[in-house]
Amino acid sequence: MSIDSPGSDESGARTAVVIPAAGRGVRLGPGAPKALRELSGTPMLVHAVRATHRARAVSLVVVVGPPDGTAEVRNLLDEHGLQDVEVVPGGETRQDSVRLGLAALPAGISTVLVHDAARPLVPADTVDAVAAAVREGAPAVVPALPVTDTVKEVEPRAPDAPAQTPEPVTGTPDRSRLRAVQTPQGFARDVLAEAHARVAREGEGATDDAGMCERIGVEVVVVPGHEEAFKVTRPLDLVLAEAVLARRRVNDGF
Repeated sequence: MSIDSPGSDESGARTAVVIPAAGRGVRLGPGAPKALRELSGTPMLVHAVRATHRARAVSLVVVVGPPDGTAEVRNLLDEHGLQDVEVVPGGETRQDSVRLGLAALPAGISTVLVHDAARPLVPADTVDAVAAAVREGAPAVVPALPVTDTVKEVEPRAPDAPAQTPEPVTGTPDRSRLRAVQTPQGFARDVLAEAHARVAREGEGATDDAGMCERIGVEVVVVPGHEEAFKVTRPLDLVLAEAVLARRRVNDGF
């Protein structure tokens, strides 16, 4: 690969995307795993892979599938013309799956982006911006948007309490200091590997990879996210995603 090729910088270092797609996504209801739910007739996973594949910064995409479903994922990607995407088996948790995807990367990959399959519409420019920030020296980078709603801290109800039980408010954070984090999150490869190794030894999980880096003392920086990089978690999100795709077909031709 030449130094001018997509996915490499002036030193020839390369960027890979790891997409954990082993979860079932129970909040979308019964049926296929979340990553295989369809948007406009195409599984969300395929949309997510294509979205990251379009980025100039990316030279390799690795999908981490269900431990017993890698053949299904491989066939699905092949059917959609994505034969150059690697597929590896995942683990029981998202953290396990990212670690396994990271371990499967070849030598020469210096920047790793971790992207949620449930964010199928992330623009390529956002992917490139995250990768660029890592290549410019940031060890950990997240795309994020300002929080527009007022946010309250509460004392959570007991796990066995009825859902209608009121929760006392304990504080109101200054929303000018809050950001809603998206993916892909970007990392220097050695930083992400160290975070996964150390947090695993400590026996504590994390809701995202940037949080793991914070836990071991690594500075995480924010770059602007995009409103179309939202997470498809609930049925209403599917409606919004379909609307975005319909608008793209009219405006952009895809």
